[in-house]
Amino acid sequence: MTTVLAIDQGTSGTKAVVVDGDGGVLGIAELPVRPTYLPGGGVEQDPRELLDSVLDAGREAVARAGARIDAVTLANQGETVLAWDPVTGDPLSPAIVWQDRRSAGICAELDGFRDRIADTTGLILDPYFSAPKMAWLRRNVTGEGVVTTSDSWIVHHLTGEFVTDVSTASRSLVTRLGDVEWNAELLELFRLGEERLPRIVSCDEVVGGTSAFGGHVPVAGLVVDQQAALLAENCLRAGEAKCTFGTGAFLLANTGTSATRSTAGLAASVAWRVRGETSYCFDGQVYTAASAVRWLQDLGFVRSAADLDSVAAADAEGVLCVPALAGLAAPWWRPDARAAFTGMTLSTGPRHLVLAVLQGIAAQVAQLGELVATDLGQPLTTLRVDGGLTRSRVLMQAVADLMQIRIDVYPSQHATPLGAVALARASLDPSLALEDAVDAWEPSTTYGPRWSADQAADFRSRWGEAVAAAVTREGKR
Repeated sequence: MTTVLAIDQGTSGTKAVVVDGDGGVLGIAELPVRPTYLPGGGVEQDPRELLDSVLDAGREAVARAGARIDAVTLANQGETVLAWDPVTGDPLSPAIVWQDRRSAGICAELDGFRDRIADTTGLILDPYFSAPKMAWLRRNVTGEGVVTTSDSWIVHHLTGEFVTDVSTASRSLVTRLGDVEWNAELLELFRLGEERLPRIVSCDEVVGGTSAFGGHVPVAGLVVDQQAALLAENCLRAGEAKCTFGTGAFLLANTGTSATRSTAGLAASVAWRVRGETSYCFDGQVYTAASAVRWLQDLGFVRSAADLDSVAAADAEGVLCVPALAGLAAPWWRPDARAAFTGMTLSTGPRHLVLAVLQGIAAQVAQLGELVATDLGQPLTTLRVDGGLTRSRVLMQAVADLMQIRIDVYPSQHATPLGAVALARASLDPSLALEDAVDAWEPSTTYGPRWSADQAADFRSRWGEAVAAAVTREGKR
């Protein structure tokens, strides 16, 4: 039986989980990695703190498991980048987090190529993706070393190899969606044509070995964190969708093995490549979910995310929130958008604002679900959800109410590492079918809509007007 150490390196922390061959969790360790939020939309992490969290959490999880591991797998943030020295491995810049908006000017310069970029990559020209941030680093921080996504740097420290996986590469704006190879024309557009880039590997590939966590074991099953969760939640067939509620909220829908572009403003990228076959997905992002809750904490409205349900009002009394604290993604793609509250009166208190933020997050998720349905040509009937904020019954009920569908809560808080474990299993056993590598599960909680369809439509219409007003206001500045 294969025992795997899965490392989920995320925006606000690193989680390491040791999982045995039956899917049992033997050991867990989590360490925080708090981003620094800067004026002008900058979001950075200390690369050394990030790497230390990977090594320390992994070693602690192995020690707690008390078992020999057979492999290490890594799920990464997807679009976070840094410059580093390929000889020494030393970082040459901060890690520029996926939420960072400082490359908006570079995207504006390339606006005339927006359609060509979308047709080639399946993505929207936006600072969210890797290449604009890589270009920003080159123009503003350093021209030395290599500039890559954070996974390449971490894997280099573990194995000495220079690689990135196919799902991560597909989030860059400089790969072709069909074959997911680096595209010379797009690299030149971003002034990255002379860069040394990592080799792109499949998600079921053993990329090297490491002794960082004990004996020398293979490193395999590399994948983006959101795609790992999609796999763990058994979204293996076209039309099956999940939403992860973490620092942001990320709704992904499996679209099968054809490289289909979205017509509704969603991103299209690789879900995974296993056994030589590439599966694709549509995805939409809510840039601030748990980070919006952290903002509420900083304001003193709640002590922690665990207090959300006890603090939130039963009714927002007309208060609406557009929680665009780091801009808006699909379908608006407005990095310049700012958060807004509307409908406030002298009777409005913190309880109403807390509920309005949660409903605003849910409204964005509902909007993404509608876009997915448009692209798929059929409505979603169920949404599978995971992540820390699924503990908020108020938020989950709001999602069910506004989407008017069933919400199934994944029973583990470890969807991302468990998805990476499935890919590691597939890497180590070429005879194992992907569906057999994924552990079966039943929802821990299910939510159904309590609002009528008319209530949901009315709220979404009013909320949509608030978004339009906020976007228009920013556009006039």
